[in-house]
Amino acid sequence: MPEVMIPIAGILIKMLIVIGVSQGAVAYLILVERKVAAYAQDRIGPNRCGPFALIQPLADGAKMLLKEDVVPSYVNKPLYILAPIIAIVTATIGFAVVPFGPVGVSAPTLGGYRVDFQIAPYIDIGILYIFAVGSLAVYAVILAGWSSNNKYSFIGGLRSSAQLISYEIPLGLSILGVILISGSLDLNDIINWQDRNGFLFWGIFTQPLGFLIFLVSSFAETNRLPFDLPESEQELIGGFHTEYSAMKFGMFALGEYLHVITVSFLVVILFLGGWDFPFLLDQSQTGLIPALAKTGVILGKVLCVILFMMWIRWTLPRFRYDQLMDLAWKSLIPLSLVNLVATAAILQWIRG
Repeated sequence: MPEVMIPIAGILIKMLIVIGVSQGAVAYLILVERKVAAYAQDRIGPNRCGPFALIQPLADGAKMLLKEDVVPSYVNKPLYILAPIIAIVTATIGFAVVPFGPVGVSAPTLGGYRVDFQIAPYIDIGILYIFAVGSLAVYAVILAGWSSNNKYSFIGGLRSSAQLISYEIPLGLSILGVILISGSLDLNDIINWQDRNGFLFWGIFTQPLGFLIFLVSSFAETNRLPFDLPESEQELIGGFHTEYSAMKFGMFALGEYLHVITVSFLVVILFLGGWDFPFLLDQSQTGLIPALAKTGVILGKVLCVILFMMWIRWTLPRFRYDQLMDLAWKSLIPLSLVNLVATAAILQWIRG
């Protein structure tokens, strides 16, 4: 292979690994959520497809692929087909700037080439990129609700668009405190800053209010209970994807869970120290084994956040829609502004 092609081949290999692992993880996260729901409701859950129901995700995937793909005659077909594609694409491309392990000087080398545990390393505005592509997911919801020509889908699309736009404001404001403290929009720099200063300087300790606001807004941005008003079965049947079936419905579910994984990575990177593990792993440790250990740490933290989100889903009841909007505009946005101003004032006092 020509030497100039090696970096390109490395990026393609990382893309294939991330796409394959993330989509495979979604299949088994659905199984985990079904088991969590079963334990919360004092029942067994899936237990018949293989040992510990490990074949259940394969059966569910085969079911999605083999079901009849019904396209109602009254839908706007081009937009109807485009909506689930947008949902899955916007959820996938956000992983391009997520660091899954060490990047830069602390990354291991293989065959004389540095292996960065990130598809697109050295992007100084990684957090802005994730927020930009994540906000595009609202177009999938709006197009699905409008193109279905169904009143339940249309109301679900209206609800979701208003909810996503509203909660993006506190979601973005809540991370500005972390950005001010670390002095960077690069996710790697934010992790390294927490790593250098110790676990007492993790974002959850330096920005506890920002962490709480970000976590609540994340539930709303991913349409998870208690904020799943766009898909409220008791009111809207299925919300914006009422008219979808087979693999198109599966693409919406896949996109939603990929968003959950992305948000969990952001929680870990911004507020839980990334791959920093107190007294065991730090920035000075290099090589393949420490790199794999750091990747294992960050993935373990992400899994814990996902399990927490599942636990909340099966614990809290759904909000009314007016309560949902009041929480964003009357509580979270003012609190996030107060947190931003207070953080800026304290930093100015310390550094001035």
